[in-house]
Amino acid sequence: MATEKVCVRTDAGEIVEATAPVIISASRSTDIPAFYAKWFFNRLAKGYCTWINPFNQQKQYISFSKCKVVVFWTKNPEPIIPYLHILDKMGIHYYFQVTLNDYEGEGLEPNLPSVEKRIETFKKLSTTIGSNRLIWRFDPILLSSQISPRSILSKIWKIGNNLKGYTNKLVFSFVDIKTYRKVQNNLVKETSLFTKENVENGEGSESQRIEIIEGLCKLREIWKNEGWNLTMATCAESLDLEKYGIEHNRCIDGELMKREFGEDKELVYYLHTGKLPELNLFDEISEFAVRQKNLKDKGQRKLCGCMISKDIGMYNTCRHFCVYCYANAGRNVVIENAKKHSDESESIIN
Repeated sequence: MATEKVCVRTDAGEIVEATAPVIISASRSTDIPAFYAKWFFNRLAKGYCTWINPFNQQKQYISFSKCKVVVFWTKNPEPIIPYLHILDKMGIHYYFQVTLNDYEGEGLEPNLPSVEKRIETFKKLSTTIGSNRLIWRFDPILLSSQISPRSILSKIWKIGNNLKGYTNKLVFSFVDIKTYRKVQNNLVKETSLFTKENVENGEGSESQRIEIIEGLCKLREIWKNEGWNLTMATCAESLDLEKYGIEHNRCIDGELMKREFGEDKELVYYLHTGKLPELNLFDEISEFAVRQKNLKDKGQRKLCGCMISKDIGMYNTCRHFCVYCYANAGRNVVIENAKKHSDESESIIN
């Protein structure tokens, strides 16, 4: 199941070793579709990109030569839509995780288009690629004295009423504040919603979380009666919500890939075995090997259900400047990072 190693020629003409993942995540760490769509397709044409390990700052080369699926994560897919035909032509499959929240009044997502514009873009993308390949995320759910469980449900209700038929799945999670000191600092510094003393209350109490979950179930039933069979799932949450019919999500989802891209036998073989097939003399794929018990990405959090993939994003590069963001230390860090790396064409910063 180890990612295959290949050699690539860099822009400078140097031959280097690169990892060649089958599934690429683009990206949990930054919004590639919104800010780096041109960069992504430029690097795709070059055949590789570079990635900087955030823990040891070591450069790693990522080859696209074995890539069969790209999972895009974004809050604004509008800039990447005109380029998607390139992936279609190359035979690379893809689907989208689109976060569509409404924290406009609270100023938590300061550099996003309006909710109305984002809904319009969501519909446009769904019409282009199909509702099964477009996941709606309301993520994270954050509470305060001004954001009650009732107001969260109202926000989801209003957005959902505009997305009927354009997606079949809603994924949500509750904000993690206690775990991330930078999130605590940013929420106190950049909003009037919290103080140092009450910022951890943004995660919500158990009763508040249950109120939201039960409210979501009621919304789901209303929409189902209106002909919209929307499934719901949580992302990396410890809560067991099976009794509510809410599952633990797999954002990098092998089952979704098999359903949507099942005609690609090489991909299906990989999803069963964790490796691409070796073709026989007649270029036919042999019978599937015994399915491996665990294709989970061990590099993700314990509660994450994603299968193995390679993320090509970089922390501290997203210009949405969402106050609750785990991947950005703050606005000034992003700006300085962009200046520092502005001449590196292989880097996502450029």
